[in-house]
Amino acid sequence: MRETVSRLESFYAGPLGRAAQLMVARRLQTLWPDMAGRNVLGFGYGWPYLKPYLKSANRVVLAMPEEQGALAHENARGVMTCLTEEGRLPFSDATFDHVLCIHALEEAPDLRVLLRELWRVTRPEGRIVAIAANRAGLWARSDRVPFGAGRPFSRTQLRTALSQAGFQPTVWSGALYTPPWARLTGPKLMPGFERFGETVWPTFSGLVLVEAMKRLYAEPKGPDGHLVRRPKFGGNPVANREGLNRDG
Repeated sequence: MRETVSRLESFYAGPLGRAAQLMVARRLQTLWPDMAGRNVLGFGYGWPYLKPYLKSANRVVLAMPEEQGALAHENARGVMTCLTEEGRLPFSDATFDHVLCIHALEEAPDLRVLLRELWRVTRPEGRIVAIAANRAGLWARSDRVPFGAGRPFSRTQLRTALSQAGFQPTVWSGALYTPPWARLTGPKLMPGFERFGETVWPTFSGLVLVEAMKRLYAEPKGPDGHLVRRPKFGGNPVANREGLNRDG
């Protein structure tokens, strides 16, 4: 069962949530510095991270899984939130330039179906940023934070899941090297932990972040993919055979 939207809202209203938001937003701003004119989808619970883009983006939509629940956030156009099934997103193909997926992958009942739906609604060459709890980090082991729910991921697992869905991972990063203790979330202490972790133990971040690109023409994976080294020509075309038969 997913974390409820009320618990997620409560978490981000507290010191640990605010600190997590700041550290993740620091990385997200590096990947997505400008959203001018873009259509952006947040799947899961992306409101704290997409709020800074409301003024510049052409459109921001928040899609929240039905088991999680939804909050009716608004922008200048009206309500920007919808409650949706994970395997049937209510959007046309190739609608969004950018997709942010957070508080989503760890508890997805069918990860492959979810990622394929996100691939479908992403435009060709569009970007997705997937953020998930790191199985090697401390935040995935804490019941006091939402990142401790569901199944965490290693970088390899997340790369494989995205690649199988048709995305090409391009950029990797990490966030939340500080242990999930409120007393360590001060404005000076936590950034120091982040810089230290990025330098000394980059594989032990609390979260794994990956940006991937939607490719329409990807190299086939698995046993069904065959490499054709040279064309094979054999037999006569149908038209030639018919012509020979008519002429005797």
